Amino acid sequence: MKKVYLDNAATTPVFDEVVDVMMESMKENFGNPSSTHQFGRSAKSLIENSRKNIAKHLNVSSSELIFTSGGTEANNLILRNAILNLGVTKIVTSYLEHHAVLKTVKLLQQEFSIEVVYVDFDTNGTIDIVDLRKKLEGDQKTLVSLMFVNNEIGTILDVKKVAGICSEYKALFHSDAVQAVGHFDIDLQELGVDFISAGAHKFHGPKGVGLAYFKKGFGVQPMLIGGEQEKGARAGTEPVHSILGMDKALEMSLSNLSSDIRNIAILKKYCVALIQKELPNVVFNANSQNIENNTVTVLNMRLPYDLPFVMFTLDLKGVAISGGSACQSGSSTGSHVLEKLLTVDEAMKTSMRISFSKFNTKEEIAYFVEVLKEELLKKN
Repeated sequence: MKKVYLDNAATTPVFDEVVDVMMESMKENFGNPSSTHQFGRSAKSLIENSRKNIAKHLNVSSSELIFTSGGTEANNLILRNAILNLGVTKIVTSYLEHHAVLKTVKLLQQEFSIEVVYVDFDTNGTIDIVDLRKKLEGDQKTLVSLMFVNNEIGTILDVKKVAGICSEYKALFHSDAVQAVGHFDIDLQELGVDFISAGAHKFHGPKGVGLAYFKKGFGVQPMLIGGEQEKGARAGTEPVHSILGMDKALEMSLSNLSSDIRNIAILKKYCVALIQKELPNVVFNANSQNIENNTVTVLNMRLPYDLPFVMFTLDLKGVAISGGSACQSGSSTGSHVLEKLLTVDEAMKTSMRISFSKFNTKEEIAYFVEVLKEELLKKN
């Protein structure tokens, strides 16, 4: 049986070189970075070298990066810190955010009685800038939290423009960049964002490690209490091997970024053209087929009717895709993003997310379309 992995927005296969770096670290650099002996000092030195490397890629100071267990923890740390340490009393976000933001904001609202408002967006998931300005009016200390790239439909936020608007209204700006870091050439100084979150496993690194960026000048109130790791911002013994793996994964992801983007764009265009040819009744959600305004790695489409077991059938034939956000797999509630973008009738039909990486091929896409076509023919 063929095995075709088209769920790269959920997680990506790890680079071989990343595995090698991590294995070597676990064998040779097993010391606790907090220990003062040579084993600990060696591990600590490797962590700080990785921090400098990653900071250089993002054009920030290494002191502005905090290593976390992933994007979810980074989002939680940034949002909670905004309330507890920076005096924020109002959060502006959207209903299209990842649950790591939406649920955290809702909890903070319950805990601290902060004001939470949701900015409007169009049917393609593009944020309404005019409405954002309206939501920023007033004299409350405000944090805007809008994701860089939507993980389900691939819509790209104009981060620089939003950052400029936030600065104009003296609001802080956080962007969940989990689907962006490693996929775009990101210069945080140029973008002007105050906080971002990222996870290594989205760019061919290991799971269980990520980072939070805090622009210099913003103190950090730790969410995890214990030791003084990460300069007191995040307690817990650092996973040296995972941090080194993230460093290597980001280096490799950015080393051939332009050519990788071109090649993935070719794959996405091929997939769109083949679907339009072989499955003419399939509709692309939120204009996700448009690579000009959407990331090349994500394609979201809607079948002409409800096929509740189609993902299971595809899996049996070796094809891995997602019915929405992978963090909701097995959930009966469906995609909260598509629920906001589609009509009731449209939402009742089966949607699926196909997400690509540099390791995919046209042959894999052709096989996926062939298998899906067989299943749709059975319905007829």
